[in-house]
This record gives sequence, C-alpha cells and structure tokens, in this order.
Amino acid sequence: MYITALLVGLLGGVHCLAMCGGLAGSITMGLSAEIRSRPSRMLPYQLAYNLGRILGYGVAGALFGGLGALLVQLDALQIGQRILYGFAGVMMVLLGLYLGGWWRLLEATERWGRALWRRLEPLARPLLPVRTIPRALAVGLIWAWIPCGLVYSVLVTAIATGSPIQGAGVMLAFGLGTLPNLMGIALLAGAAARIAERAWVRQVAGILVLSFGISMLWRLIPWMAWPFDL
Repeated sequence: MYITALLVGLLGGVHCLAMCGGLAGSITMGLSAEIRSRPSRMLPYQLAYNLGRILGYGVAGALFGGLGALLVQLDALQIGQRILYGFAGVMMVLLGLYLGGWWRLLEATERWGRALWRRLEPLARPLLPVRTIPRALAVGLIWAWIPCGLVYSVLVTAIATGSPIQGAGVMLAFGLGTLPNLMGIALLAGAAARIAERAWVRQVAGILVLSFGISMLWRLIPWMAWPFDL
C-alpha cells in the first residue's frame, strides 16, 4: 500500500503542478532577488515548504486512519476492512479517470473541501511573503489542507488501513511521491509545468493510476464470497 501511495503521488504530480505549482512558485517570488538568483540558495526554502506540506499530509493520514479504525470497530472487523478497501479502490479508479481527463467527477470532492480551506487560508496570509525558513515550513503545513481530489483519494486509502500509524505512513509516502514535481516547478521555472500540460503525459499517468484501482478491486473479488471468509 505504501508503494502504491508513493507511485500515485509521483504519477499524480501532473495534477500537483496545476493545483499547487502557483503556491510553490509564490514562495520563490517572495524571496529576495539575491536568493532567487541562485537555485542553491532557494533550495532550503523549498525543502522547508515541502517538509511542512508532507508533515501535514502525515497528520491528515493519522486522523483518517484513526477514523478508519473507529469505523472498523463499529462493524464486523473483516467486513468493515473490505468495505473500506473497496471504497479506496473505487477512488483510485476515479482518480485515474480524473488525471487522464476522461471523467471529472473527482472535482466534486475539491468543492466540498473548500469550506475547510476558507477557514485555514487566512492563517497563511500573515506568513506571506515567505522571508524565513520557519515561515516556509509553516506555510507548507497549512497548504497541505488545500482542497485537492488527488489528496482526498489517497486519504480514503488511509482510512482503509484502519490504523493511525499506517494511515500516516500512506500519506507520508504519497507526499514523498509528489516531491519531485513540486520541487521541479519551483527550481526549474515553468519547464516542469509545460511537460505536465501535455495530454499524453496526463493520460499515461491516468492509465497507471487506473490500473492500481482496478487491481485493488480485483483483489477484493475473492473476499466477496459468502460468508465473507478469506
């Protein structure tokens, strides 16, 4: 599950560039001209921002993993785990279709998350422009909660673990997978974004993530035999 989360973060990076690229770029633009003149000087700020963002994902994963543990306890243990696992597989299928541009249903989850973001976004304003590394870290922690269908789909997988520790691990692995793309857009200007905008790149990513979802659902088929014996 951790490897899948890592790969989803890496493949879903084409979506990260669209959703979070501007945020990562704003950190760069808030730095002094002297720091921006050399990528090596910008690197600590971008690393701090992304560390905060990944830690924020880990916190969310722990919370949702704890929710999954509660849901499993409310139902028969094995049945509850299978329902959550199946739901995670469906979300992966929807994510693959979303990344490939074939079906945008997952955008609805981003609309639902905007209510939460409206409460969190004002917390980031006093930290902008980013002038220090601790500020970059704090901004990353807050921006981890930006409405994003990609993040929400992996959070469902965190719920399916039924464990706060495993849920945090899933989201940390996902966050590490997104790191190359967001670091790339910050340090390589628009080159990474131009690559991600190509339809075939998004479609390849969509097909691969779609295959993860289908694989999860395929593994669920033997579990569906009554009376739900493994």
